[in-house]
Amino acid sequence: MRLSSLFRFSAFAGLTLAATLSSVSFAQKAQLLVYTALETDQLKAYQEGFNKTYPDIEIKWVRDSTGVITAKLLAEKGNPQADAVMGVAASSLALLDKQGMLEPYAPSGLAAIAPQYRDKKAVPAWFGMDVWGATVCFNTVEAAKKNIPKPETWKDLTKPIYKGQIVMPNPASSGTGFFDVTAWLTLFGDDGGKGGGWTFMNGLHENIAQYTHSGSKPCNMAGSGEFIVGISFEYRANSNKAKGAPIDLVFPKEGLGWDLEAFGIHKGTKKLEAVKKLADWASSKDAMALYGKNFAITAVPGIASPLPNVPADYEARLVKMDFAWAAENRERILAEWTKRYDSKSEKK
Repeated sequence: MRLSSLFRFSAFAGLTLAATLSSVSFAQKAQLLVYTALETDQLKAYQEGFNKTYPDIEIKWVRDSTGVITAKLLAEKGNPQADAVMGVAASSLALLDKQGMLEPYAPSGLAAIAPQYRDKKAVPAWFGMDVWGATVCFNTVEAAKKNIPKPETWKDLTKPIYKGQIVMPNPASSGTGFFDVTAWLTLFGDDGGKGGGWTFMNGLHENIAQYTHSGSKPCNMAGSGEFIVGISFEYRANSNKAKGAPIDLVFPKEGLGWDLEAFGIHKGTKKLEAVKKLADWASSKDAMALYGKNFAITAVPGIASPLPNVPADYEARLVKMDFAWAAENRERILAEWTKRYDSKSEKK
């Protein structure tokens, strides 16, 4: 064999070997399909944090609002696609657990998670990441032009002066909207559609301009001056104000609806060991520190730093939340809400 031919052969063999090794390396890198309702501007930091510990596991996100993700998971029950559910409301995960769709697992960080922020079973079907709760975004500039006062309570929002000035999330598509409705039923009463919570929502509906399909959108609309009052949640409100939106954050005195961004493993995943690593990381103090940059309360106490514009006693203002009750009554509540109020929902 001529020297030039030998060189060409050696070069070809080397390239073939490199391609083969690269292919093997790629094949060994697990890819997890993770369904999420996390805010888009949070995903990158969480993924980078996870990959610092587990660089050989890739995450492919499927993201939408809580209600949409929940409906998608339920629709796929007979042919599950997701490996994990991360950053979706605990009330939704309680519903998935009731349907037998979650794989129980005790992650490495479980012992540090506060009991009220995890599934009660010894080996939980889900665990919490952080709390997100109700906040009213109030545009001070537009309110001053129209001489509209800042509300202090939920019931203030039923006063005629706010007519056509309020936007809030649709509870069928938004986790924020759903915890608002369940909180009002908890605070004011629920009796098969006749309780004080429904009476309150009747009054609120008179003043609603639109129900959105996103929990963030009402605060964005209030911040831009399109409407004066946007019922939203504290992360989006705090973030928008920090970016210069002319809003005040209002925390109504009766109490605040809330839910947990939570994690669960989808039963039937073919990548169980890789998903367990994601669960271990999601329950870790490193992950909680990342959540704490966005939220005032993390599932592991004492990690989140105080957030500007969020009161120090924020946790004490949260209504008593029963995730099992919310899961059991979700269908009934949403059917009643849709029958009464869906005429003002934005088009999908």
